[in-house]
Amino acid sequence: MPRESARRDEIVEAATDYVLAQGLIGLSLRPLAAALGTSDRMLLYHFTSKDDLVAAVLRASNDRSVAQIRALPASSDVRSAVRRLWEAMCTTQLLGCQRAYVEAAALGLFGQEPYASVVREANEVWVAALAEHLVSSGAPSARARRATALLDAAFTGFLLDLPLDEGDPAQQQAVRDLADAVAAIAAA
Repeated sequence: MPRESARRDEIVEAATDYVLAQGLIGLSLRPLAAALGTSDRMLLYHFTSKDDLVAAVLRASNDRSVAQIRALPASSDVRSAVRRLWEAMCTTQLLGCQRAYVEAAALGLFGQEPYASVVREANEVWVAALAEHLVSSGAPSARARRATALLDAAFTGFLLDLPLDEGDPAQQQAVRDLADAVAAIAAA
């Protein structure tokens, strides 16, 4: 049973910062513990296993992402909302969270736990936040889920290509094309 929830929460936040900076794949408890100023044994005192710690880190990262999306002001229309969401996605904070998500999703594709379960949970919350933003920016609720499916899939693809295409005008055009497509779905 995990102990001392306040200390556990502190560890989760610090471990999340570490993972966002260092990455998730290849995460080892000893270097993580050293970076946090503790020992791997103390990490396991507060978490039932490394997987328990990883799941908590992934949830904290997703919570940070969702909070940033929910903090965005409504846009004047759906096209503007897509562009604003993409700008938010390109911030340092969200890029780190999304990269951690992509790493977890890659491991989850092979059925590796806790990644598969946590990614599934994260998707539900993340997609709901994106849909809420589209609705607050004028998309009809009945069409928001469909528009969000396209938006989320495209953003994930853009993020995978971002390190290779940074500054490429074709990517910015793709974002504008996506905004047009999402607006068309919302208006249909």
